[in-house]
Amino acid sequence: MLRTLSLFVALFAFWLLLSGHYTVWLIGAGALVAAVVAAGGRRVGYGDREGHPVERIGTGLLYWPWLVVEILKSSLDVTKVILSGRTPEPRFFTVDFGPRTPVGIATYANSITLTPGTITVEVDPVDHRFRVHALTAAGEAGVREGGMDRRVRRFEGGR
Repeated sequence: MLRTLSLFVALFAFWLLLSGHYTVWLIGAGALVAAVVAAGGRRVGYGDREGHPVERIGTGLLYWPWLVVEILKSSLDVTKVILSGRTPEPRFFTVDFGPRTPVGIATYANSITLTPGTITVEVDPVDHRFRVHALTAAGEAGVREGGMDRRVRRFEGGR
């Protein structure tokens, strides 16, 4: 029940943020829609531990700002490659991952893809490996270094 209430609050806050209009009608409609969607989430399953991991809010508040900085740094690196006119040497490689929960694995794979210059191409949950494409050697080194892996493990509740 607490997870459904949390989902309702998150959806309603998102509605208010995007609406920009705060009439009684729109606030009421937003609350009603958020309640229906949250109840549906409980019934259908997207409001479960994996779909709405409220226990990760605290660690997420530490992880997401770090990821934004990494995205900005990688954006600058990719911009330099583009503006230099030189052809990079793209590469495929595999890297082991530490996260064990579905939320942790998805967060790590998506974080690699969100970081410009790298894309998670394949996830092997049995052998705990990702197949990654990197635009540059620096992109590959950044993934292999393991900083993101450690942070995602902290995010999912491990050390």
